[in-house]
Amino acid sequence: MLIRNATLADGRTRDVRVDGETISAVASDLDSEDGERVVDATDKRLLPGMIDVHVHFREPGFSHKETWTTGSKSAAAGGVTTVVDQPNTDPPTVTGEYYDRKAALAHESLVDYGINGGVSPEWDPDSLFERPLFALGEVFLADSTGDMGIGGDRFADALERATLEGVTVTVHAEDATRFNESARERDDADAWSALRQADAEIAAVEYACDLATEQDATIHIAHTSTPEAIDEAAETGMTCEVSPHHMFLSREDLPDLGTHGRMNPPLRRERRRQGVYDRVVDGTVDMIATDHAPHTSEEKDADIWNAPSGVPGVETVLPLLLAEAREGNITYERVRDLTAANPADVFDLPSKGRIEEGADADLVLVDPESPREIHADDLHTNCDWTPFEGWTGVFPDLTLVRGRVVYERDGDDEQFGDAEGRNVRRAQSSASEESTPQPKD
Repeated sequence: MLIRNATLADGRTRDVRVDGETISAVASDLDSEDGERVVDATDKRLLPGMIDVHVHFREPGFSHKETWTTGSKSAAAGGVTTVVDQPNTDPPTVTGEYYDRKAALAHESLVDYGINGGVSPEWDPDSLFERPLFALGEVFLADSTGDMGIGGDRFADALERATLEGVTVTVHAEDATRFNESARERDDADAWSALRQADAEIAAVEYACDLATEQDATIHIAHTSTPEAIDEAAETGMTCEVSPHHMFLSREDLPDLGTHGRMNPPLRRERRRQGVYDRVVDGTVDMIATDHAPHTSEEKDADIWNAPSGVPGVETVLPLLLAEAREGNITYERVRDLTAANPADVFDLPSKGRIEEGADADLVLVDPESPREIHADDLHTNCDWTPFEGWTGVFPDLTLVRGRVVYERDGDDEQFGDAEGRNVRRAQSSASEESTPQPKD
């Protein structure tokens, strides 16, 4: 394929040639070759595909919420070309055997993927670390979906073992001892935010960063929802992510969202939301990750204490960010870094996250002048709702994963590719083994 006349994130106009799985040329005025599909990208933006390091595709155990097929179709339609699945499935991904069960299902993915291992009372690190883990985590310092919250001693042990294995630990940082238990007397939609208050996250991030510093370990803070937590991670040299719901939504939206707005960590006050947004824009935040955590509307239509926590987001995150770029609120370069370049650097994916010769041809082509309203009926997840109903997004016209067309839209017509996603850690390991000189007889 030759993508001609594309505007890159930095504003340069270039032709990009895809040869097999990789980008073979990025230059001006490339001549087309025999048998090559030519895509006219005039006035369109070409970005590296998003690497979403935090999704919950719910298999095994909860396929009515999401499957690897539906989740990866949703990802492809939103310009996400690599996803990383979290361990709180059923069974949880805490042993080698349970990892293998999930890996067998992940072969149904259209996009590339990683699989995280988790920590629970069943944790078997010896068998788990024999598998090609993307990272250890999401390690839960407080209970969330799946009841995998662990205490400080087990977290310290996990951090020590992961450090010995050279594996990053991703942390869900909330301190349950700081929850405001008096909020349980309420039944309004805001009660969940009042319970799991901001101090619970801030204290847990401080604890996790201090322990990681003491052990010379590498941690990554998941879904930071407060500016204080973001600053703590930055000041201690750790990395962090922000989810789109914490970037765009606040407690002021809960009267409309109701129990559909319950998630962990919860939505914060508008002042803190604005502080998070500002740190996303100014470069303090390392990456955007969705924490795509689908539940059906029927499940969410419970009272605030019984509704499950989590919102979908893998299909709408890049369109929302591109709509912000279109309005001039954030640069396209910053969107590229938050969604692709930085995740690739932080999690050691050297062939991903950039448009350059030799990189994987993970590409997303969008037309900024053709935004669309977001409606749940148009999305491809099993989750039948979105917290961003009626918002505006810039959606892909074309999504490639290693040179394969996994999603293409022409007007109202959509086409998806086949389920040929690859485990990025296994692929990286295989490439390393192939490039290592073998001893001669």
